[in-house]
Amino acid sequence: MANYTYPAPAVTVLGDGTTEQISYFLKSPNLIRKRLQDLTAQHFIADFLLQAHYEAVGGAILYETGEVLFPADAPEAVAPGGEYKLISMTRGEIAAAKTVKWGFDTPVTDEEISRDRFQPVERALTKLANGMVKQVDSVALGVIAAKATTTFASLAPWTGNASAAPSTGAAIDAGAIIDSVLQADATASQEYIEFGTYDYDTVIVTPLQFAKIAGSFLKANSLPREAGNPIVNSGVLQNYLGKNWVTSKYTPTTNPILVDTDMLGGMADENIQSPGYSTTNQAGAPGVQAKSIREEKSDKWLLRCRRVTVPVVTDYRAAITITGTGL
Repeated sequence: MANYTYPAPAVTVLGDGTTEQISYFLKSPNLIRKRLQDLTAQHFIADFLLQAHYEAVGGAILYETGEVLFPADAPEAVAPGGEYKLISMTRGEIAAAKTVKWGFDTPVTDEEISRDRFQPVERALTKLANGMVKQVDSVALGVIAAKATTTFASLAPWTGNASAAPSTGAAIDAGAIIDSVLQADATASQEYIEFGTYDYDTVIVTPLQFAKIAGSFLKANSLPREAGNPIVNSGVLQNYLGKNWVTSKYTPTTNPILVDTDMLGGMADENIQSPGYSTTNQAGAPGVQAKSIREEKSDKWLLRCRRVTVPVVTDYRAAITITGTGL
């Protein structure tokens, strides 16, 4: 299984190059693949949350959902020389999902390349990559939010007492956040104990919520100081309370969602074999595909980006919606 980090580090912009070098770049699927891979590598929060990778064959995938992770019967004591009991395995319900080919083109003219060198190509690839991330992440987060039917009511509003910060609105209560997340984890783990062991390792929030939560932890001195401070070191909250606190502007809900990324599900990609496409291969999955098309009649290049995929949530119990936070 791939080890994804989120968010990803900033990418390095290529040099300008000559028109001949740029033309060579645009004719080379391998070079386009490498550049697009740099732009999209570890940027998909969908692949971070849905860490399993499935291969969709024929445009669809069949998968089991709601599977119990224990056998139907318990083991029995076996006498010396005795026979072992034969038991049956439990199975989940069969579900199906169809892949969608998300894609778009953008033109880069010879005039743009002649005047600005590699920058028009760089901008076009960057915008294609960003647009693809936005689309895939929006769809995946929408599916996760819809499947997160297990809810946990926050023990207290995370916004605390509004009078504590009259000029900026309600103050954020770090203690209420910590109590609610840990209680939600423990409650769900106990409730679903017959289905297996869940490790709710990630909290999904909006960017504004993340800023408020991180600030409340700092103000409450609930984070290690100096070298051990995860926000000061990286600007993100990783492995705090045993959770990764991730943010996405594409989440469709203001309710924080607590997930077990190992159990939640995966992205099912279809590898359509088309001439001239390069593939940003991520952990064995087809990933984003790109293609450059020379339009001789109009003196321009068409840059194309596509991903053929569908998000699959195999275990709805691996996602918990925390309500009543007031965020």
